[in-house]
Amino acid sequence: MPLTMNRDVFITCAVTGAGATQNKSPHVPRSPEQIAKSAIDAAKAGAAVVHCHVRDPQTGAPSRDLNLYRELTDRIRDAEVDVVLNLTAGMGGDIVFGSAESPFPLNAAATDMVGATERMAHIAACLPELCTLDCGTMNFAEADYVMTNSPGMLRAMGQMMTDLGVMPEIEAFDTGHLWFATQLVKEGILKSPALVQLCMGVPWGAPNDMNTFMAMVNNIPADWNWSAFSLGRDQMPYVAASVLAGGNVRVGLEDNLFLERGVLATNAQLVEKTVGVIEGMGAKVMGPQEVREKLALVKRAPK
Repeated sequence: MPLTMNRDVFITCAVTGAGATQNKSPHVPRSPEQIAKSAIDAAKAGAAVVHCHVRDPQTGAPSRDLNLYRELTDRIRDAEVDVVLNLTAGMGGDIVFGSAESPFPLNAAATDMVGATERMAHIAACLPELCTLDCGTMNFAEADYVMTNSPGMLRAMGQMMTDLGVMPEIEAFDTGHLWFATQLVKEGILKSPALVQLCMGVPWGAPNDMNTFMAMVNNIPADWNWSAFSLGRDQMPYVAASVLAGGNVRVGLEDNLFLERGVLATNAQLVEKTVGVIEGMGAKVMGPQEVREKLALVKRAPK
């Protein structure tokens, strides 16, 4: 099958994430002010979309605090640079079991499992243009941690996103997640054409080899829009791979801390390097308003 390279590419910058990276690099932002500044710098460098989590400003631990999200989104919206805002809706689905012989009671200190309305509270309050929908349950590398997204939970959250007018970015960590995403569209819960983010190389989801990547790509409906990323040193190779396969790209400190071996990166530096890769391939980097027009997004003020 011949490759159909994407000639108009948008860059998403995943600014900080929820992983335990807060003490691994001084460039990983913690406070809403730091996260917003890093997102704005990434936008100035060429990111059309910024994907944001919030963290506890003191500890750097992941948070679902509505006030932190309000401050973050206000700072980004008040900035002099335009950018499409994408907030995570993945928090609140974490179950950490006890040992293999005694899975119950759950590890209460590490488990964060709440209902759909609570998981969506900051989306309803802040009304970003995009928010993520992790379209399935997955075992992560940690021994007893499960990212939990039941079909019922996903139907409820997906319907809330549609009713709010916030476009879901479907996070697909494996082929079954794409299968269920197409089912949500068939049921009318999500609108078509949908937007997909292929999450490659996340243990224990889809491995980031090219055969698996192209199997994922080939299972995306032809009229949908999609992007892809991989982790660590594979982040930049996946920029090229995604563009060659017809997609858009995601980079940022959520997925990779290094600009090159031994050199810690900022989000802006990763975006700048990505712009160079895309333009070096003969493609054009899209701006935020072009992305809104492509995806039929509407920039709105919060409630």
